Amino acid sequence: MPTELKMPALSPTMEEGTLAKWLVKEGDAISSGDILAEIETDKATMEFEAVDEGTLLKILVEEGTDGVAVGTVIAMIGEEGEEVGDVSQAAPEEKSAPEAAPTPDKGYGRDSAPAPESKAVAPAAPKKDGERIKASPLARRLAEAQGIDLTSLTGSGPSGRIVRADIDAAAGKGGAKAAAAPAASAPAPAAAPAEVEPLDIPHEVEKLSNMRKTIARRLTEAKQQIPHIYLTVDIQLDALLKLRSQLNKSLEDRGIKLSVNDMLIKAQALALIEVPECNVSFAGSNLIKYSRADISVAVSIDGGLITPIVAGANDKSLSKISTEVKDLAGRAKEGKLAPEEYQGGTASISNMGMFGIKSFDAVINPPQAMILAVGAGEKRPYIIDDSVQIATIMSATGSFDHRAIDGADGAKFMQAFKKLVENPMGLVA
Repeated sequence: MPTELKMPALSPTMEEGTLAKWLVKEGDAISSGDILAEIETDKATMEFEAVDEGTLLKILVEEGTDGVAVGTVIAMIGEEGEEVGDVSQAAPEEKSAPEAAPTPDKGYGRDSAPAPESKAVAPAAPKKDGERIKASPLARRLAEAQGIDLTSLTGSGPSGRIVRADIDAAAGKGGAKAAAAPAASAPAPAAAPAEVEPLDIPHEVEKLSNMRKTIARRLTEAKQQIPHIYLTVDIQLDALLKLRSQLNKSLEDRGIKLSVNDMLIKAQALALIEVPECNVSFAGSNLIKYSRADISVAVSIDGGLITPIVAGANDKSLSKISTEVKDLAGRAKEGKLAPEEYQGGTASISNMGMFGIKSFDAVINPPQAMILAVGAGEKRPYIIDDSVQIATIMSATGSFDHRAIDGADGAKFMQAFKKLVENPMGLVA
């Protein structure tokens, strides 16, 4: 009997996508693990991997088709020569369960990138002897390297597929399952904005990309549903800039050059560990508390922003953070990040100092409970030892979810961050 291939949900926020390109044609033999197509989501172009084996009998959705809803039947596979019956529905499956409150992920905003929403995933059924285990290639490699038995895991990916987060959780690294907790049902989505007729002025109409649609939706949800509280501090950067210069001289032979942002990522991560009340997520009747600081770093890309994650930044050296950020940012701009590299994060940082922005208030990436907005370092008059001197000063503003974080705890975090930046030897200790 022919098997339906359906438009996959390649990220938790994905509701529809563009079937950019078929990499196989009708009549081709398909093996498990083969790459069938390239699909554009709201964040990147990703590969659609075959799970079942057989022959591609019929393609139902042509390449280049926009707005293909998740669950739509896009092709049929089966035995060679097998007849394909009518697939008149070619439409998404009905959702049988309500969406759950989102788990930590990246967020979209003017100053940050899209945050995926988690959808309730039914636990995978126990595997029977001889039954093929559904797992991503990366998850298989990680499991083999760490000696983890895949048959003992329950996948949290599409159709119960085992993904990297499940391996991390099994290894005790604080992956998706480690962070999971009961959460209240997500509120009803906001009503779609009314269509606006263009003014009688010369203009052109540009169709919104999937990414820009998600940015608009997530920004609206974040500002409507999260009570933001903003706390700003001025920080003297001179000591950090001097240390950075010294470290960069010692790292020249290794081809590593630290940025100020690399050092701020480390400072934010250490401050979150020092003030754990801010390393949390609000989850309805529960508060999720994290023991590791995974920092989502805002990166501007064509058509929007994305926040790749520096996992466990509190335990990583500055050189490791710098190398990771450069690699993640480069692949983000090329649309080559894997989902597990931008889904998650316990807090975010957005640095607009390179644009000369003095200070700004960032929008929280739900369900994270805080984001740090960093402005430019500039020479300003500053009181040092009871006298007015010229110093390099940076303004940093923390946005906190007031449902999860009290103002006093947010202030403690900002105080800890300021102390670490102004006494930067603590970043390398």
